[in-house]
Amino acid sequence: MIFNLQNLFLILSIIITLSIVYFVKYKMQDKHRTPILTILWIFIITFSYLTFTSINDEIKFDEIKNDRYQLVIKNLIDIRDSQLAHKDIKGSFQSDWSSLVQFIENDSFTITQRRDSSIIDKELTKRYGGVKTYKDIVIIDTLGFISVKDSLFKYDERYRNMMKVPFSENDNVNFELSAGFINENNINVPVFEAKVKKSVILHDQAINLILKENEVQSVDGVNGSTLKIGSMVSANTNGNWPKNYSKNK
Repeated sequence: MIFNLQNLFLILSIIITLSIVYFVKYKMQDKHRTPILTILWIFIITFSYLTFTSINDEIKFDEIKNDRYQLVIKNLIDIRDSQLAHKDIKGSFQSDWSSLVQFIENDSFTITQRRDSSIIDKELTKRYGGVKTYKDIVIIDTLGFISVKDSLFKYDERYRNMMKVPFSENDNVNFELSAGFINENNINVPVFEAKVKKSVILHDQAINLILKENEVQSVDGVNGSTLKIGSMVSANTNGNWPKNYSKNK
């Protein structure tokens, strides 16, 4: 756990203040009380200001963090939707950003329709001496095609920049993207993961608040030091954030 200097300062300040008050009230001579009380008031005012600043800094940090996480999560959800489309059509996830964008622009979903039908079962008909016997089948008709781009993004071209990390110090910072297969019950299952470190998103914030954020373990927060979607160790395409962060998506 990160050692929180602010909390230590608050505790020590309270102890020191109470000790001084006790000393002034019960141990000090009257002639010394006025200058000591003056110093004490200066200390109390300074302490109050630092306490207010500390609390206010954390409130501002949380506001900035939440606003930035919201936009980062929108990109991660677009990445997940694009990867799922790639898996549906190609049978695997994609680990290269350029190839994923080209897939969105050039590939299409096949629109199909399933309908029940029946045909003569030749084997049973022969077995029953020529009495026509039928068996049920499912026919899949191809009705047409729709591009991945139109299906997922319509007229919006935000997919071209979905790999860019919002608010990063460098405009060219991309999410880390991985894809491959894991073995589950002797079956190769495709997996992917897209992630970014919190410190990249919050690079211009106080380092002690970033370190504290990296240690979050809560149902209401983003646990760990990264914001991510998918997993390279399990067949999981979820994000690691609570529902309140993506409630508008």
